[in-house]
Amino acid sequence: MLELIRKLSLLNGTSGREDAVRDYIINEIKDYAESYEVDPLGNLIVFKKGKEVPKNKVMLDAHMDEVGFMITNVNSDGTLGFESIGGIDRRVMLGRAVTVGGGRINGVIGIKPIHLTKGDKLAMPEKMYIDIGADTADEAKNLVSLGDCAYFNSNFEEFGNGFIKGKALDDRAGCAILINMIKSELPYDMYFNFATGEEVGLGSAGTAAYRVNPDYAIVVETTTAADLADLPENKKVCKLGEGAVISFMDRRTIYSRELFDRAFELAKEKSIKAQVKSAVAGGNNAGVIHKTAGGIKTLTVSMPCRYLHSPSCILKLDDITESERIIRALAEDFADA
Repeated sequence: MLELIRKLSLLNGTSGREDAVRDYIINEIKDYAESYEVDPLGNLIVFKKGKEVPKNKVMLDAHMDEVGFMITNVNSDGTLGFESIGGIDRRVMLGRAVTVGGGRINGVIGIKPIHLTKGDKLAMPEKMYIDIGADTADEAKNLVSLGDCAYFNSNFEEFGNGFIKGKALDDRAGCAILINMIKSELPYDMYFNFATGEEVGLGSAGTAAYRVNPDYAIVVETTTAADLADLPENKKVCKLGEGAVISFMDRRTIYSRELFDRAFELAKEKSIKAQVKSAVAGGNNAGVIHKTAGGIKTLTVSMPCRYLHSPSCILKLDDITESERIIRALAEDFADA
């Protein structure tokens, strides 16, 4: 599982450019799935045959895309203008190493030196640029084209007491759980969707949900943990080491109280570590899935993640294990409800 997450983390695939991630997942699951298809928006929809036909059709969803940058112009000095793809805090951009385009050109996100700026020392992204070491616009254009994407250049590492660090763990860790489930024996037939475009509006998962038309959906995600020093307990949202995170509400979805309560009942029955997401913030593919095809009963299970949408997302391996355990339990329970 650790090696699977590492390989997924190191792949590049921002919203609309998920091809390498999808190809890797297909190669991983093709010998274990009954069937799979890629829909017109790039979602990878997989059907896994289980031991029995379920009473209810269940679909699990995780998104393949990551946050990143798109090149929008080449400046006369050879630096590159860019726009963010997805929500990236400007404070995690400055000075970060990136790779640009299919050629994986090395670069650094830069800005005018602080002592030459006035007012706000954290300039807006449009005042930043990517420096690829080119001296002129013509030199840069030989290496990079408008519309190319740039990605955080970040190693995957283990550290501390069971922690991992890397880019794109939102939501490649979720993809890894789904892959692991597809490779295993399941008690019931199930559908899995590896979604495109979650970071820029959630739209693609809705088309997959319409195509599958499940009775229940489980969105497998990561969510912001703020278990940091000097923050009051009521602001920490969720904590690493406390297990899977169950949401009651976010900015796109008010979750079924019945499903929310059932998650904690199962966690108690099976001694699975689970915690409540104690903030109404963000959103995920549940926002479009639950309103699709006449309505789908949907629940989100997340892994707590520090420094989300940065080059150094941090997860704890125990939380990934506990999340997979509750996801499996919920999928089985929903299938036989």
